[in-house]
Amino acid sequence: MTLTARIHKSVSEILPEDWDRLAGIGNPFVSHDFLALLEESGSVGARTGWSPLPIVIDGEDGRPAAALPAYLKSHSQGEYVFDHAWADAWSRAGGAYYPKLQIAAPFTPATGPRLLLGDRPDLAVPLLRAAEQLCESNDLSSAHATFIAPEQLPFFEEAGWLLRNDIQFHWENRGYASFDDFLGALSSEKRKNLRKERAKAQDGVEIRTFTGAEILPEHWDAFWLFYQDTGARKWGRPYLTRAAFDLIDERMADKVLLVLAFYDGEAVAGAINFIGADALYGRYWGALVEKPFLHFELCYYQAIDAAIALGLSRVEAGAQGGHKLARGYEPVRTWSAHYIVDPGFRRAVADFLAQERAGIAQDQLLLGERTPFRKG
Repeated sequence: MTLTARIHKSVSEILPEDWDRLAGIGNPFVSHDFLALLEESGSVGARTGWSPLPIVIDGEDGRPAAALPAYLKSHSQGEYVFDHAWADAWSRAGGAYYPKLQIAAPFTPATGPRLLLGDRPDLAVPLLRAAEQLCESNDLSSAHATFIAPEQLPFFEEAGWLLRNDIQFHWENRGYASFDDFLGALSSEKRKNLRKERAKAQDGVEIRTFTGAEILPEHWDAFWLFYQDTGARKWGRPYLTRAAFDLIDERMADKVLLVLAFYDGEAVAGAINFIGADALYGRYWGALVEKPFLHFELCYYQAIDAAIALGLSRVEAGAQGGHKLARGYEPVRTWSAHYIVDPGFRRAVADFLAQERAGIAQDQLLLGERTPFRKG
């Protein structure tokens, strides 16, 4: 059977039921709702350097049988897997690194499926070959799939893509019945430290959580201010537009856990999480006040409380942040895969990754020895 891959100009061109049948319900960031609202809100598009180019292979019935959430990128911002050094090296060698193809959930360093296969795993490698052909036919330097679900790595290996790994910090639910139950697994000193941090963070403020219809317009207005403040300081320009939050409220509020801190009845800080089938994903936070340990309380401890209450197996609290280690978040590997068109450049990147991999493995080993859990 001859397979034909089609390239769309937006996820919105594809029927939601067709896309979600392939993506499944486990990860909110590859859902049609999330990816389409990024397009409709202007958070992705030519203006932002994230031009949607989803790739679809149709089945015998004419309906999509496999898909890639892909984007034409004119920069390397909002990816959290850093390839700026590769871009610089290729530029110094006389090449043009941009545009490139990015297979990802934009602005979202959360592990998830990047090959949307439904019940057709046999289409995984053909999808990747379609991405390769897109690069080769349009003078793109490379294709990159970031934060790949570990169970999909064999498909990228089979296709011959270069694998890269990094470290994030995730909290694992080992069947805890409560936060105190989790604390019981820590060493005495760490347990006391966490209790002190929570007490100081909660002193003088009221902390409340909201989901679904509980999230009111004034809550979104407040969180937008927090997000603007953090985004301006960390990235220069926040990735999501105000309209994106309105669409999240309209289409995905039941997948959102919003944590707000109130002082004298006014929201002064907040964190937003997304609820998956088996994980809670911490995404954004911000505050208009300086209060010791409030960041840890809203982003990490409240997320643990929620994951236990919801029966979720883990909390993914976003990129970077070694300070998460002392709060019970453990080092885990995250994965990306890379297709480099030029053979010489590909060999250079492969050599770089081999050296990097050894260092990261050592880092993970050392970090694992510094977790706050009781030894023995």
